[in-house]
Amino acid sequence: MNEDAAAQDGLARRIAGLMPRAKADLAELVAIPSVADPRLYPPERCREAAEWLVGAFAEAGLRDVHLVETPDGSHAVLGHRPPPPGAPTVLLYCHYDVQPPLDEDAWTSPPFELTERDGRWYGRGSADCKGNIVMHLTALRALGDDLPVGVKFVAEGSEEQGTGGLEEYVKAHVDELHADALLVCDTGNAAVGVPTATTTLRGLANLVVTVSTLRGDLHSGMFGGPAPDALAALIRILDSLRAEDGSTRITGLDADGVWDGVGYPEQQFRADAGVLDGVDLTGGGAVADRLWARPAVTVLGIDCARVVGSAAAVPATARARVSLRVPPGTDPEAALDALTGHLLAAAPWGAKVEVEPEGTGAPFRAATDGRAYAALDRAVREVYGREISYLGQGGSIPLCNVLAGVYPEAEIILMGVEEPRCLIHAPNESVDPAEIEHMAQVEALFLRHYAETAARR
Repeated sequence: MNEDAAAQDGLARRIAGLMPRAKADLAELVAIPSVADPRLYPPERCREAAEWLVGAFAEAGLRDVHLVETPDGSHAVLGHRPPPPGAPTVLLYCHYDVQPPLDEDAWTSPPFELTERDGRWYGRGSADCKGNIVMHLTALRALGDDLPVGVKFVAEGSEEQGTGGLEEYVKAHVDELHADALLVCDTGNAAVGVPTATTTLRGLANLVVTVSTLRGDLHSGMFGGPAPDALAALIRILDSLRAEDGSTRITGLDADGVWDGVGYPEQQFRADAGVLDGVDLTGGGAVADRLWARPAVTVLGIDCARVVGSAAAVPATARARVSLRVPPGTDPEAALDALTGHLLAAAPWGAKVEVEPEGTGAPFRAATDGRAYAALDRAVREVYGREISYLGQGGSIPLCNVLAGVYPEAEIILMGVEEPRCLIHAPNESVDPAEIEHMAQVEALFLRHYAETAARR
């Protein structure tokens, strides 16, 4: 066995030996309901999670680990470890806030109690993103004093709320988080055992559309027929956003993009998404094209009379919240303008339409031809025995665009322990402990290999 293989084997053994501790750490973290919404959970629970991270990452070898308040009132956790002479610095990112459990009755086990079942660990945040926190800790502990790069660490406290606290903090403290490579660990692999980096994120354009047709609701028996129904008008307008096959079709937006990374088999997508038997997927072309290379519209909610308690009345007004995800290469402001124009033009019967923009988020595309990606590919080959795959993600991480803007020379890598079976944001979220173990090993090896590439320059 050569020296590199022996070192890799020793690292793998140390990480395997750390897995009971990783499970215990994750159990403690999951038990803290760190939902960053004071309407649902006390803010003190987020503070409790942040302070847990301070202690854990200080114990793992980082220095000056502390809390900072960000402009939205949440707390970020910061720490660092200086680089050896001539070595690069890597930023490690994660977030400790989690989604609310939603329907607790839909959980098979308590959402804030880590429960092992069928080889997976269940609990809210077990994957998104507390599993990634534990991955970071395990990698750092395995390396110990043999840390070949400088490390900067940041854990966000309001990522799931999207209130932008860390984004604004970074803009005001550029030097504090500057690094040569940024590991944004809030994504994961295409499937268990398929090492993957996320290279694109869709942006978004959200708005609320209100349709009005009458001065007030009317008795449907007396006026129904000729009286224009605002809800029916809204339904027609929303229906115009899709072609017959369900594809998003918005005037002025390209709807025929093609994804050039790893594919997403249709049957796998159906299983991951829980599509009911006999129900067709919407749109045409490859699933990956529809997910990561084309705009996708979703009606998030409609305000109208509830079925229970509804009256025999023609509705005078109705409104809907509409979200448009846009791929890299599409300007989100232009997409918002196109969506607005389409909705206004689609109004039937002269119905009055008002559009209230909610906001936009820019899409993101990572450059993958640098030293950091080469080091990552080498690490995943050694751990998984296969080359790294690239995929897109339908969600948005606004922080990535902020980081790309303030650190234009840094390589940004999105990776982590999340994969489709994790069911992040849904009841019964879980994580595969093998992914924590293997991705912790990938992270540790990446730090070693990245340091070596800098030494060879």
